[in-house]
Amino acid sequence: MRRPGARKLAVLAVSAAVVSVGAAAPPTAQPEAKPRPVQKVPLAVGYGGAVASVDADASAAGIEVLKQGGNAVDAAVATAAALGVTEPYSAGIGGGGYFVYYDARSRTVHTIDGRETAPRTADSSLFVENGKPLAFADAVTSGLSVGTPGTPATWQTALDHWGTKRLGAVLKPAQKLARDGFTVDETFRSQTADNEARFRYFPDTAKLFLPGGKVPAVGSTLKNPDLARTYQELAAKGVGAIYQGDLGKDIVKTVNHPPVDPKSGWNARPGKLSTKDLAAYRAKLQAPTQTSYRGLRVYSIAPSSSGGTTVGEALNILQRTDLSTASEVQYLHHYIEASRIAFADRGRWVGDPAFENVPTKQLLSQKFADSRACLIKDDAVLTSPLAPGDPRHPEACSRGGTAAPTTYEGENTTHLTVADRWGNVVAYTLTIEQTGGSGITVPGRGFLLNNELTDFSFAPANPAVHDPNLPGPGKRPRSSISPTIVLDRLDRPVVALGSPGGATIITTVLQTLTGFLDRHLSLVDAIAAPRASQRNAAQTELEPALYDSVVKKQLEAIGHSFTLNPEIGAATGIQSLPDGRWLAAAEKVRRGGGSAMVVNPSP
Repeated sequence: MRRPGARKLAVLAVSAAVVSVGAAAPPTAQPEAKPRPVQKVPLAVGYGGAVASVDADASAAGIEVLKQGGNAVDAAVATAAALGVTEPYSAGIGGGGYFVYYDARSRTVHTIDGRETAPRTADSSLFVENGKPLAFADAVTSGLSVGTPGTPATWQTALDHWGTKRLGAVLKPAQKLARDGFTVDETFRSQTADNEARFRYFPDTAKLFLPGGKVPAVGSTLKNPDLARTYQELAAKGVGAIYQGDLGKDIVKTVNHPPVDPKSGWNARPGKLSTKDLAAYRAKLQAPTQTSYRGLRVYSIAPSSSGGTTVGEALNILQRTDLSTASEVQYLHHYIEASRIAFADRGRWVGDPAFENVPTKQLLSQKFADSRACLIKDDAVLTSPLAPGDPRHPEACSRGGTAAPTTYEGENTTHLTVADRWGNVVAYTLTIEQTGGSGITVPGRGFLLNNELTDFSFAPANPAVHDPNLPGPGKRPRSSISPTIVLDRLDRPVVALGSPGGATIITTVLQTLTGFLDRHLSLVDAIAAPRASQRNAAQTELEPALYDSVVKKQLEAIGHSFTLNPEIGAATGIQSLPDGRWLAAAEKVRRGGGSAMVVNPSP
């Protein structure tokens, strides 16, 4: 790929410690060396390249590739592969995601839709049994929920178009991490404990994640030699091993005949994935969404994700309001109402554009946003579920139509942000959907399969209204993933960010952007700020710091209603500083804190 030489934007920084996993097994008389945990730091400033993710080992893997001369794309794939080891309940080659890339040489933004797809045999009744929609819990932990994985194709597509290194080279840090092991932290332990019951349904999952039959203890070392071998196979054979080879055959067999423990009594409903589904899969190169905000250009991912359109519409709605001088109450009020309106429109109009006529351009028009913004009053609250507007024929303050409720999406996705010495930037969100995905591990392969197909609507909310998110053959379920890159008037990067969190991804990105751009918080403080999430529901979710605040009471006086959510999102981001340095930022507390690193730290 391109290594722009005209302008050297340096990158971000703090401790760029490379993964320090244990060496090969010592003599039997010696105790086994344990991996030394890499310190988590939520803020780093410096030069030479930067990585921000939720995990220190993963960030260090990306930094290692940057140090070896790789660019942002190479480092993003290396970081993602390492997250497949240390964050296997959130991401991995059994899942999918969305990749947004800024090319510093051409000053343009490009995207990859690496979303999973339904089998070609799927129809709108995929999750209907005996005339009724399946219970969500029954659908999740089953072969029915597994879509064709898109992550491996995303990696190869990104490397082919914009990378400088081969897949095998960028997989090396993750392969070593899987072989030698990583140190279990409290977040990993608690996520395992929360999934213990369903992990025990599947002997291969239990063997891998419940070593010795127990939830791994904090401070213990977890190794995944099967995944190390899988990465080695991908390095040798390429992603064709999944889409045309034996690895793919193993995935198909696992989906169609879930290897459930017969003693568990669990009905792991089989899927209908085929080798033809895998062979037909393509990660899609497509244009980003684009909207203007405060004189800046905001780029994100277009449908099949609803992230770019919904964040963009909400920003357009807020465009006419001066959030920088608003009180905290009025800022949050307008942010909540803009989110409510944008989600109402998302539910009606956004689906897979290969199957649905999605009015992306109209959803992002300022004319449509203005027709919706007039619904917001300073001293009153809209009632949810709010009916959608019609972006094709905007009508000022329209309240007609039938509301489409927001479908549930699993929250344990993961996001990484990378920049390199040449000024290229990547914002990449990847997922296996729910924490632990389907709960099904491909035997002998070391990774969990996704449950992304549960992001489809199981049945129409209202049979009289078209639902753009019903299952279909080869269709991509709607997502909320919102990797975002903001450029200035000269098309230079200002900030890049994203978050996990299911449907709360959209509100997390929106609130972080407005906190940073409008409220003038530092990036790390905008990420750490207590969050609110309104998704066209009767109540707005609040994190504890807002739920227990005076601001909550003031918002209730206007008419807002709230429910408590202990934790919303887990963002990372990178900011371009005026002096040529980069600032990398991650969570201070959420998910145990994130990890920001740079190649060459500066004071």
